[in-house]
Parts: sequence; C-alpha cells; structure tokens
Amino acid sequence: MASPTATNPAHAHFESFLQAQLCQDVLSSFQGLCEALGLEPGGGLPQYHKIKAQLNYWSAKSLWAKLDKRAGQPVYQQGRACAHTKCLVVGAGPCGLRAAVELALLGARVVLVEKRTKFSRHNVLHLWPFTIHDLRALGAKKFYGRFCTGTLDHISIRQLQLLLLKVALLVGVEIHWGVTFTGLQPPPKKGSGWRAQLQPSRPAQLANYEFDVLISAAGGKFVPEGFTVREMRGKLAIGITVNFVNGRTVEETQVPEISGVARIYNQSFFQSLLKATGIDLENIVYYKDDTHYFVMTAKKQCLLRLGVLRQDWPETDRLLGSANVVPEALQRFVRAAADFATHGKLGKLEFARDAHGRPDISAFDFTSMMRAESSARVQEKHGARLLLGLVGDCLVEPFWPLGTGVARGFLAAFDAAWMVKRWAEGAGPLEVLAERESLYQLLSQTSPENMHRNVAQYGLDPATRYPTLNLRAVTPNQVRDLYDVVAKEPVRRNSDKIDGGKPATGTQEELLRWCQEQTAGYPGVRVTDLSSSWADGRALCALVHRLRPGLLEPSELQGLGALEATAWALKMAEHELGITPVLSAKAVVAGSDPLGLIAYLSHFHSIFKNVPPNPGVLEGPTSQGFPATSSAVLFLGKLQRTLQRTRAQVENGEDTGGKKPRLEVEANSPSVEEPPAPDSGVPPTPPSQNQEAGAGELCALCGEHLYILERLCAEGRFFHRNCFRCHTCEAMLWQGGYGQHPEDGHFYCLQHLPQTGHKEDGTDLGPESQDLPTPAENSMPSGPSTSVIPQEGTSPVPDPSQPTRRLIRLSSPERQRLSSLNLTPDPELEPPPKPPRSCAALARQALEGSFVGWGVPGQSPQVVVAMEEEEEQSPSSSDEEKEAEETVALDSDTEQALLTLAKNSGTMSKYPTWRRTLMRRAREEEMKRFCKAQAVQRRLNEIETALGELEAEGTKVELALRSHSAMLAQQKSPWLEQWLQLVQKKNSLLAEEAELMLTVKELNLQEQQLQLDQELRGYMNQEGTLKTPADRQAEDQLLKKLVDVVNQRDELIRFQEERRLSELPSKPGAQG
Repeated sequence: MASPTATNPAHAHFESFLQAQLCQDVLSSFQGLCEALGLEPGGGLPQYHKIKAQLNYWSAKSLWAKLDKRAGQPVYQQGRACAHTKCLVVGAGPCGLRAAVELALLGARVVLVEKRTKFSRHNVLHLWPFTIHDLRALGAKKFYGRFCTGTLDHISIRQLQLLLLKVALLVGVEIHWGVTFTGLQPPPKKGSGWRAQLQPSRPAQLANYEFDVLISAAGGKFVPEGFTVREMRGKLAIGITVNFVNGRTVEETQVPEISGVARIYNQSFFQSLLKATGIDLENIVYYKDDTHYFVMTAKKQCLLRLGVLRQDWPETDRLLGSANVVPEALQRFVRAAADFATHGKLGKLEFARDAHGRPDISAFDFTSMMRAESSARVQEKHGARLLLGLVGDCLVEPFWPLGTGVARGFLAAFDAAWMVKRWAEGAGPLEVLAERESLYQLLSQTSPENMHRNVAQYGLDPATRYPTLNLRAVTPNQVRDLYDVVAKEPVRRNSDKIDGGKPATGTQEELLRWCQEQTAGYPGVRVTDLSSSWADGRALCALVHRLRPGLLEPSELQGLGALEATAWALKMAEHELGITPVLSAKAVVAGSDPLGLIAYLSHFHSIFKNVPPNPGVLEGPTSQGFPATSSAVLFLGKLQRTLQRTRAQVENGEDTGGKKPRLEVEANSPSVEEPPAPDSGVPPTPPSQNQEAGAGELCALCGEHLYILERLCAEGRFFHRNCFRCHTCEAMLWQGGYGQHPEDGHFYCLQHLPQTGHKEDGTDLGPESQDLPTPAENSMPSGPSTSVIPQEGTSPVPDPSQPTRRLIRLSSPERQRLSSLNLTPDPELEPPPKPPRSCAALARQALEGSFVGWGVPGQSPQVVVAMEEEEEQSPSSSDEEKEAEETVALDSDTEQALLTLAKNSGTMSKYPTWRRTLMRRAREEEMKRFCKAQAVQRRLNEIETALGELEAEGTKVELALRSHSAMLAQQKSPWLEQWLQLVQKKNSLLAEEAELMLTVKELNLQEQQLQLDQELRGYMNQEGTLKTPADRQAEDQLLKKLVDVVNQRDELIRFQEERRLSELPSKPGAQG
C-alpha cells in the first residue's frame, strides 16, 4: 500500500519542510508546498489558515494545535490587531525572525529582508526558561526533535534560525534573501509613504512597498540613522569561539558540559590549566549541540607568548586582524584548552567548518559594548509617519558570558511588537514612544529571577512578563526629541545635558562648613580652614570621635604630640570608619600636602554628610544619631587584618584551640592588633616609621611619583593601583584577598601566597615555546563543577545553589545502617511508578520516608501505595504532558530532598522526570553563578578603566593647581572645585568596587566550601578501620579548612544582615 506522502505531493513537501536542515531546502520545500496547495507565499496570517484548511495531514495536526493556541490569545484579536499596518523587518537573525512572527500574528503585513543567503553560525546560545517554553509553544520540537531534551538549555544559532524561519513562513511573512538594507527613502510628496533603499537593485515586489513600521534587527554593526549609541568600555577582553565536530558517539555523550567556570571564583582550575598547557584564561564554557562548542576569554600576553598573535598592537582591530593571528597556533591553543577542560574525553577533536569551508574558530574583541540610547523613534514627512524600533544586538550588544543575548532579544522583540500594536490602535506618537522607553529601562535589569515565575503566562502584553511594570516611568515630554518632523528644525538633542558640564559651586565652602559643624564644641579645636587648623591633630581626633564616640576620649589627648594624635586618628578612621588615608601623619602635621588633606576630608564628608551636628556630644557617648558603618571597604579591611593575624598565629605555632576566629565587625570588640581605645593613662602608640603611610610621595614598589588620585593605601604604605599586584600572577590585589610574605616582603594573592619557610615554585607562567603540550591524565584538575546528578562512573559534585548546611558527623555503625537502607523495591513487585506530577507534596513525603536517619522525619509507608493508586488512575501522557514534565515545579524542601537522593543513591534512575528537572535546575544554578561572576568581573573592568581615566584627569588638574599655587583664590576656585568632583567620583567608584569585591569573596568562599566538602565526603565515606594515619591527618586538615571557610561565610552573612537592618527606616519609640 502506498504511503500518504507518495500519493499526496503536499504531504511530501510538508515532511521535507519539517526535516529541512538548510536554509535553501526550507525555502524550496515551502515553495513546493504552496504550489501544491495553489497558494502564494507571504500572504500574511490568512495564508496560514488556508494552509491549515487544505493540508489535512495527520503529521501537521499537533503543529496546527500549537500555532492556533498562540494565535488565539486575546491580545492578537484573531489577527486583526494590526490588520492595516505594513512592516519592514531588517535582518533574519533570531530576534528579527521572532519579531516578524509576532507582527504577523497581530495581522500586519510583514516583509523581511536579509543580506545573507544561508544560516551557518554553529555558536550555541543559552536559553532562559521562558525562551524554551516560548519556542516549544511555536512547535520547536516538531521542527527540531532534540530541542532542549533532558537537561539541555541551549541551541545553536543555526538551528534556532531554521525553526523560527519555518514558523515565519507558515504565518505568512514575506522573506527576501541576498538583499541589503542601506537606508530610508522619505516620501517625495504628500500622499506617498516611506520606502527602503536596498542593494542590489530592488526586487520588483519591493520597488513600491511602502511601510509605516521599520524594525531593525541587523546586528550591532548597523543602527539606523537618527539613533545614538553609547559605548561601555572595560579592559581589553579577547574572546575565542570554536566548534568541533560532534560525532555523537557514546563516549562524547557522556562528557559533561561546562555551563561556565570563571577565574574569579575558581582560581585553582585555571592555575592547573596554566601549568599544564601554558594557557591563561579568564573563563570557559562548553556546550554540546550540533557541534562541541567552546567559548573562552584569553589573556593577551598568553596569546603573544604562545605565538597566537604575531605582534602586540594598541588597536584591537589590528591586534586581532587576520594578518596578526597565526591560524595554526590558534588551533593548537583551542584544542589544548578544550582537551584539558574535558579531561581529554572527547577524543580527537576535529574542527567543524564555517560558511567558507574554514575551521570554525574565531577570536573577537568585546572590550567595548554598544547600547542604543533609545529603543524607538518616529519620523514624519509630508504627513507620513514612520515608527522605527530596534531589537537584538543593535539595541543592546550582549555580554556573551552572561548568556542574555537571545533572552533579552526576545523580550525586546515582544516589546517592539507591543509598541506596533499600540501604534495601530491610534495612540499618539509621544505616548507610544514613552511606553516603549519605559519598557527599555527594564530590559537591562531582567533576569530569570526577577521576572514572573509562571513562564506559561508570558505573552505580548508586558504585564505578563515584568512584575514591576510602570509604563509611565518615562513621560511623553521626555521623549520629544525622539519625534522628528523632517520639515521642521530638529529638536536639540543635548537639552538634557545643558547643566552637565558646569562644575558645582560651593563644594569647598560646603566641606569647610561641615567640618566646622562636626568639630564644634571640642576644647582646643577651632577649624577655620582646610590646612593649618588640622596640624595639631586635635581637629582630626575630634572628627573621628564625633563619628565614633568611645574610640578616644578628648581627655586622653592630653600629653599627646601632634604627630601621635594625627597618626592615631588616621589609624582609627581606617580601621573603624573604612576611610583609607591618602596622606601621611607627617604631611598633615607639616601642612605639606593641603590638596591631600582636602581629598581626605572630602571622603569623610561624602560618607557622613547626613549626620546632624550634635552640640551635646561631649557630655557622653550617645547611641542615637550615628549611622551604622556599612562600608564594604571597612569590612574588607577588617577581613584582611583578621587573615593576617590568623596566618601569623599559624606561622608562630599558636593553636586557637578550635575557637572560632571572630572577624572585627564591631567597634567595641577590640583586637589584639589595634585596640579601639588606649588603656587609661597610657597614651596611644603611633605606627612605626617604616609603616608610616606615604612617607614622601613615591610609590613603595616602583619608586615613581604618586599623585593624590593615584594613591592606594595598603599595609601603611602608598602604591600605584597598577603596581599593587600579585608577585606571581600579576593579578590586581584587593582588600581581604592578599598577603605579604614575611621573608621576601612581596605581596601575593591568596592563591599564590607561599608558605613560611619556603617560596612557591609557581613563578613559571608556562612554556615559552609555541608548542602546546597535551595535558597528561595526572595533570588534570578536579575541573569545574557540573550538575549535581552524577554521570555514570563519576563522583557527584555538590550543587552550588544549595544553602550552607551544617556538617553531620556519622560513626561507622551509623554509616553501615544508612548504607543498608532499603531504597529499592522488592523484586517481586512491579517497578516503582514515576512520581505523579500533580502531587509534589505526596512525593516529598515518600522521599522523606527514604531518609530516616538523615535528619529527615519518617513518613507513613502508605504514601507509596497512594502514589501507585494515583498513577493507575492517571491516563497516559501525551506529547504536551511529556514536555511539561521537564519543567515540573518543585518546592524548595522537595528539591533539597531530591538533590540529596540524587547525590547519595542511584535510585534517581527510577524517577526520570524529576531527575531531568533536577539536572536542569542544577545547570541553571551553575549558569546563574557563572553569570553573576562575569557581571561582576565586567563591572570591575569598567571601574578600573574609569579609575585610570580619572587618575589621568586628576593628575592634570593637580599639576595645574600646584603650578599656580600663587594665583588668587578666586582664580584657583574653579580648578579646586573640578578636582574635588574628581575625588568624589573616585570615592564613589572605590565604594562600588568594594561592594563588588564582597560578591567576589562570597563566590570564592562558596566555591571553596563546595570543593572542601566534596573532598571531605570522600574521607568520611571510608571505613574507619581502613583509614591510614595519613588519611586521618588529611581529613583533619580539610575539616579545619572547612571550618575556617564556614566562619568567613558566616561573618560575611552577618555583615550583610547588619547592613540590611541598619538601612531600614528607624521607627519612633522602637527602642526597648
């Protein structure tokens, strides 16, 4: 009997259309389908209804059901919402195609032009949960059967474009290939409309196409005229992408993916990579799709050393140009990195080929990211209005490590389509633009965590996607410059920046007035200026006492010299207020650095300017009116000193006796190193001369001159920021993350800090030759953390998303009883059914019953019977239900129970639905941590660049002030005000930098705890009788390290909680 496809050509064309994997095959099979049905492609949404009506084919019914469900949403008004709107979409990337589909569902006529003729990009995109659900709702599984199966949460760009192209063709989008959009052609006279300038010569059907909406999705290299773009620069960042052939062998399928590992929290992995291969990376990601896809950020010096780059050039275009890149060396580089990251388990790595038949590998620069200042504009000429909108990379160029490109691109496509709907409804141009810009403000803040949890409700209406939505955040009056009437004089673009260049006046006078108010009433203190009034140290001590009563009583200043009092005030301000000095006590007393003193006092003012003056402060310490110190700089400083004392105790052989080393968090907890107040009758001791901060104006490392804005204070000395680096790896050093070796005096990051008595032989930064060694099996590190569900034959890795748990110590008999728990059913019974999706609480009870002895209360054995009964009553799952299984919602307690089950037994194979769910959750958490680390790293790079620019500008202003020291005060005032503004900007950037470093510290501690916990579990799972003395010693050492890490995390959490509470508005009468 002949098959249906053999007797009906339309069925055969439809099957070819579904299975086509090349762009030209998709177009030709769809053309054949339309011809077989007697239809013309590109007929809009009515075309879809005609195809559905005439193609009575069983294989298409599930696809029609999905598309009908989407098109039937009320927001589309049965395809009549934009029935009289004509749109032109530029670019057939994922975002352009997604926008075209939405516009077609609204009923608009949509024409799409694309300059390319095929899809060839193998690079893999990370998908947020809502994008996975959105694509499934459009029939992605029908077009691409492997779409996000199991734990996959990514797809290659080529596959994503193919499935969206198929959807766009079905809903009637008219697509033209090999056509480049070059600009707009305004209407020549009244009654005509806007047209496009296209290259090469326009096709006949586009010659007279007039449209009233233009959506640009042509990528970051093309932004339509009229839009302004802002550049966000960071340090030099070189990304490398590579695609290897995926043979889909059994061995390849068992290699776990790497959702992302970053140096910022896993230094050990990258140090092992450096020692084994000479490759120095910042991060690496590995996805498995049509290809084995790797993307990594490499350091320039490493690429130069290994011969990947021929020569160092300051211009990035020239540095990464084809003439400066050695292809063979680049191929060796990525092969070695990929082989190391996957432990060599991918076998022989063969390069996939790009569109030109070359190995699919590229190096690119993402130092600067582009972002459009506005997302939409309106142009009008001869009464014809044109609405222009941006989506995709030309709106916001994504930072690839965050994996936000396609997710935010889809959100922008939905927002743009919503804008077109409001336009078609007749809303005024300014109202439409104001709403669109209000949505644009939310775009950069979106993440899976701050959007609506129920992804099934997402639709075109922004209220279904954004929990905190305010469509009036931007007013129509604020977007007037986005409405251009070509016939009139254009609106001034810089109207909102008129006052931006004028320096604020009265900053110096305001600072002096504040200092006078804060020090008023102290005996012997009279502040009349910002120089000589501070020479005796009493004014500075009064200021510190005013802000922190109890540190030093005014009566205790009797008998102290000016130098001792000033040194004590500088030390207390740094240790208890988080204000690092920028000049020495000698400079303050001698009055030799008045600009430095002004910069130092302005730091006090910027932090405590809201503290009201209290004339009665001398009557005794008060507990009211003083802000709680929430400075991250202060916390990191205390952490640094605590770590130094701990190391000193260890080096001196002191035993803490198991006591928890308390971090200096409270001012009334005196430390051994720096008591907050001297003993009665004993004058405070100033720092020794060799520790005197800034003795002179030279950098303590390079010996070069230090200008004020260049000064970084650490260990009582001043440095250039660029000089204060690890002696081994030359990484920037931060408070709480470095140490000074007592023997050689050099500074090191904690990763390379040598042990006392010997130097670390890790100064070799890798081979100098261009040949990259193949990493040996014994040189492989533990590798980056993967999902918590173990692969066959591998040990489980703790999930970074789990909250900190107390370690449970079990004896050998207890472990024996736990290992004998019956976690498998009786062989005579039927295999256990999968947990019912509709009864998460019941499943949780059953799981808890399997964990008696693990601290989880036992439950009735009847729950398994109840589960079986519910399973028997439930009908067989359909395709829709199978897809829903992979995103079943779990409460946190159930998820934790399942995670424990997954890590400690092999029975998760009996629960495939929840196993997939947990694996996906684990990957999401891993990706979340990686994205958080990369966002922090990117912002730190931007801050470092901004600080460098500030220092350069501040140096010029400081030189001008010092060279004109004899000029009149009126002439000097503008220069001084400008310099003070730079000081304030630097203080603000440093405060933000410290906040980010707290996040880095948190990520580091989390990673350390995970690794230590994993190693410790290995020892604890051994039988006590089988442990050697070396095993017991190693276990004790690991336990001590783990306790130290947990203590540090505890102090960090306590600090964050105290700061959160201090920021809450105080209520009257709350005391007592």
